[in-house]
Parts: sequence; structure tokens; C-alpha cells
Amino acid sequence: MAMDFLTTPVLTFMGMPMSWGDISGFATGIACVWLTARANVWNFPVGIANSAILGLVFLSQRLFADACLQVVFIVMSALGLYQWLHGHYAREDSPVFRVSVAVQLRLGAVAVVMTVLFWQVLLHVKGSAPFVDALITALSLCAQWLLNRRALESWWWWIVVDLISIPLYWSRELPLIAVLYVVFLLICVRGLLSWRKLVPAGEVVA
Repeated sequence: MAMDFLTTPVLTFMGMPMSWGDISGFATGIACVWLTARANVWNFPVGIANSAILGLVFLSQRLFADACLQVVFIVMSALGLYQWLHGHYAREDSPVFRVSVAVQLRLGAVAVVMTVLFWQVLLHVKGSAPFVDALITALSLCAQWLLNRRALESWWWWIVVDLISIPLYWSRELPLIAVLYVVFLLICVRGLLSWRKLVPAGEVVA
């Protein structure tokens, strides 16, 4: 079964067992975020593969919101691929846009509502780390929505997600995934700096 193949330990890292799911999730995750930082449209197909792998890994750890989030990511990544390709091919030098403070405040309100709702669901199904899991899910959905719009501010949201995710995955004995999110954090900072150079003069608001 795919679950057994992905979750069966094949080596140890810092005294903790590593599975093919951890290793392949690490590799595809780095490739996805690196491509995103370069504003390369291929981040979406790689991201879909990464979400499928991590979804099974998270499911095995009873991180139900994170597992469901990966399914949503697959759908949103497919939508993002269409949006980036619709009308023109999104090259690495294609423009990046800004969103207004009002949009960010509305997104913040949406994130709060989603966190509360997901938290209650996770409490009901007895998920692991229900509040933090719910918060990561809500923030990630908002970040992905901004990414699909090629919005510079998406990187700030991803940075917050990474800062919350690192201690969560380490505490759940997923050290390689935790290290992956450390790498994500570094690439996100690079992506933020790179995308700033692609914002058209006058800071177009998306």
C-alpha cells in the first residue's frame, strides 16, 4: 500500500526514523518553494506531487487538518497553474503584484474564522495539536490564495506558516519535515526579496 511504502522507516536521522514519505516530501518541497521563489510556473505541478506525499504522511500522524489541507492545496495548485498560464505564459520575469491593506485585513479575519472552525472539528475527531494544526491550515489557505494572484504579500504569510510549523513537526517526531520547513523559511525570505524586484513601478494593487 502507498501508506505503508511512504511511512515505513528506511533510515534514521538524529536518532529518529525516516521514511520514504519524509525523504520525498523533503525533496519535492524544496523544489516547489525554490521554483516559486523564482516565479516559475512549474512550482504548481511539483507542489501537487509534494501535497500528495505530505498528505499521506500527515494522515499517518493524525494531523488531520494538515492532511486535508494538502488535498485543498492540490485543488488550489491546479487552479493556480491555470491562472498563471491563462492568457500568457508566466515567466520568471513576469510581474508580481501588491494587495491592499484592506485585502490583508479581510484575509486576516477569514483566517481567524477558519482557525476557530477547523479547531472545533479537530477537537471533535481528536486530532493531534488541534489548535496549531487549525491555525497552520487557515494561514496556508490564505497564503496560497495570495500566491495564485502572484501577490508579493503571500511570502509574509508563508513565513508565518513556517515559523509555526517547524516546532510542531519536530514535536511530532517528523524531524526531516521540520528541517524542510526551516529550508522553506530561508527560501521564503529569498522569494520575498526576489519578488520585490518584479513589482511594476507604482506598485500595482491586485
